[in-house]
Amino acid sequence: MDIVKGNMGWIEVVCGPMFSGKSEELIRRLRRAQIARQRVQIFKPTLDQRYSNAEIVSHSEARIPADIVSRTSEILDKLDPRTEVVGIDEAQFLSGDLVSVAQKLADMGKRVIVAGLDTDFLGRPFEPVPQLMTVAEEVTKLLAICVRCGNPAKHTQRLTTSEELIVVGARGTYEARCRRCFEPVAPQPTLFEKQKTAEKQKTKA
Repeated sequence: MDIVKGNMGWIEVVCGPMFSGKSEELIRRLRRAQIARQRVQIFKPTLDQRYSNAEIVSHSEARIPADIVSRTSEILDKLDPRTEVVGIDEAQFLSGDLVSVAQKLADMGKRVIVAGLDTDFLGRPFEPVPQLMTVAEEVTKLLAICVRCGNPAKHTQRLTTSEELIVVGARGTYEARCRRCFEPVAPQPTLFEKQKTAEKQKTKA
């Protein structure tokens, strides 16, 4: 952001596929704010417990303490009036009212930094991040590296057979793919998975 005069808040969105460095960039910005002696509060959804229950952790192991919220409204409930910078990670796991909450925080004079996926495993807009991008003063879209060909990757490829919108996972569950290598369909079950499914059905019978 350019120099901001007066007590004006704003919204920054850091988006992109998995493994593009979104959490790492969020942590970098928040640490710079802390070095500048600004009051910072950081939030992450309860659903994201892949690496830590009380920290935001990037895939490169960068980490920073965070408050856990199960609902977006808890961000306002837990907000310290003295806070100057609010960081929010894994925005795609929060509800659509994150947009209004972020707007309210910015209107209160807070700098709001939000990180999250902008597309889902089928390549569709993954709300609420796309809506946040439209109301933000600054949007940074990061790219990963395609594991198939090495080109810049904008997609998150799911490697499991689940068709649920939200499946929490990391390496082994997802990988970054470019436009050419992305397969926007749920992978077909392997022979092993088919055998396990058949065994479960026999057990239930």
